[in-house]
Amino acid sequence: MLRGVVAGFAGTAAMTLAYGTERRMRVRAGTVAGGDAISREPLDYDDSLVPGQIVARVLHVPSVTPRGEYALGMLLRWGYGSAFGVAHGALRRVTKEPYASLVFGGMLMSATLSLFPLMGRTPPPWRWPAAMLATSFGTHAVYVTTVALVDGVLGASDRR
Repeated sequence: MLRGVVAGFAGTAAMTLAYGTERRMRVRAGTVAGGDAISREPLDYDDSLVPGQIVARVLHVPSVTPRGEYALGMLLRWGYGSAFGVAHGALRRVTKEPYASLVFGGMLMSATLSLFPLMGRTPPPWRWPAAMLATSFGTHAVYVTTVALVDGVLGASDRR
């Protein structure tokens, strides 16, 4: 279980770096407002205040500021990101790679594409801008790949 948490943490760190990298690339390409500075405009719903708004709504926290929503969203990202690594480890014990990662990635994207509209009151995914969908799929692919690689490296010592 600890191996899954570590793999999930590494995946969350990689996903967070992917958001930062994409943000810098978009600013350089001139596709995001912000001039030379890195834009804080959300790249997708995971990168927005929506996760924090969901947490505040579920926990019945009244009048949360945008700064508080951001903090709640980051707590959620790092918490569920680390915990989801355990799910990958469980899948890996049942089936081999790449099937474990394909199922794992499918679960994550199913949750992302359904829970944001249901709990976050976002539009349905078919109404999301193409760039937002691409970012969502891309950052989750980075997460899944990193979790699989770290889980595989840490699990190699178990197989010796």
